[in-house]
Amino acid sequence: MSTLLPSPPPPTFREALRFWWKLGWISFGGPAGQIAVMHREIVERRRWLSEDHFIHALNFCMMLPGPEAQQLATYLGWRLHGTRGGIAAGALFVIPSIFILLGLSWLYMAGGKIVWVAGIFDGLIPAVLAIVVSAVKRIGSKALKTSSLWALALLSFVAIFFGGISYIVIILTAAAIGWLGGKYFPRQFPAGKGHGETHAEEMFCVKLPPAPRASLARALRIAAICLPLWWLPILAMGMRLGWQSVPFQEGLFFSKAALVTMGGAYAVLPYVSQMAVGHYGWLSQPQMMAGLGLAETTPGPLIMVLQFVGFVAAWQHPGSLSPLAAALLGAGITTWATFLPCFLFVFLGAPHVEGLRQRPALASALTGITAAVVGVILNLAIGFGWHALRPTAGVFDGFVAVVAIGAWLAMERFKIGVIPTLAACAVLGVVWKLCF
Repeated sequence: MSTLLPSPPPPTFREALRFWWKLGWISFGGPAGQIAVMHREIVERRRWLSEDHFIHALNFCMMLPGPEAQQLATYLGWRLHGTRGGIAAGALFVIPSIFILLGLSWLYMAGGKIVWVAGIFDGLIPAVLAIVVSAVKRIGSKALKTSSLWALALLSFVAIFFGGISYIVIILTAAAIGWLGGKYFPRQFPAGKGHGETHAEEMFCVKLPPAPRASLARALRIAAICLPLWWLPILAMGMRLGWQSVPFQEGLFFSKAALVTMGGAYAVLPYVSQMAVGHYGWLSQPQMMAGLGLAETTPGPLIMVLQFVGFVAAWQHPGSLSPLAAALLGAGITTWATFLPCFLFVFLGAPHVEGLRQRPALASALTGITAAVVGVILNLAIGFGWHALRPTAGVFDGFVAVVAIGAWLAMERFKIGVIPTLAACAVLGVVWKLCF
């Protein structure tokens, strides 16, 4: 950022709206890619926010449950244009992926018996396996900087893989360990580097009005609006379809998931897989893997895989409705319960962003959570790998093994992007299905 440039004028709401709409269509690459795009466009190119402000906003969003990239967009929109800006930015970040994934989910369920369609999804399964293994390596290399964090990751894996302990219990325990570790053993549980005073470059960014001050009255106002918006559709679903219907149960389950999804989509997937596949029996492990593959191919947050879970679960358990009608309701209520709480969390906490540098205890707790997430993602990789490589008892799938290794090498060794890798695996799946 050049210090010779004058401070740009604040963007109009229409100008910002065009940017958020564009971002919703180009936000591929998972949270790392999405955050990089926002940093390049908002900090470096447009200078709507300073580097220091952006980093503090990102730290704030990483401490919240839910998809940090979508919440970062919501916060940035709020800081620029208040509540309407936050709603526009957060909603437009996910709207394109909602409709794209709905179409792909329908194709998966309605066209699964068509050979070439089945081949596409057969090819996506080994690609997803390679992606999850890469995620373990990538997140682990960044998160596990001390021996204590390595031990915490290992204990988390043992707890969920061998002990069957709930993901929620593991995350809460890791947060407590991180908080205590940061207090008594700060070198083993680092809270992250401070960012110091506001950078001089802030003088050359958009001059923003002061942020609203946090107050009890403001928090109660936000809660009084968001909580009914969150729960009334879910309760209406239960009253209309029955309290045991899958769409209503999805509303309850994904509302609970929205409160514990710290660490991004890869962190919550083990919990969702554990419950949706193992506990409720809504869908199978291969279907879960196919959904992750579809979510990887669409823009928007990777946590959109939960919409696929909601669609497939309701399709396969429609009750008195047609499969498609039930699936649309299931997808809709799942998406609603996943993202509505994000707006509540961001709007409640946004005024506190600038105070994060004085709260190292929160950062230490997040350090503990991040280490535990490595362990639960490793559990996810092993679970996915077992079901992918041995889809039938006693039968080893060589095609999945070879393609998964090739996909992993393509991404790790040759730095080929996720989308080209997924596309190549899908083509291989079609060829394999048609020829064999």
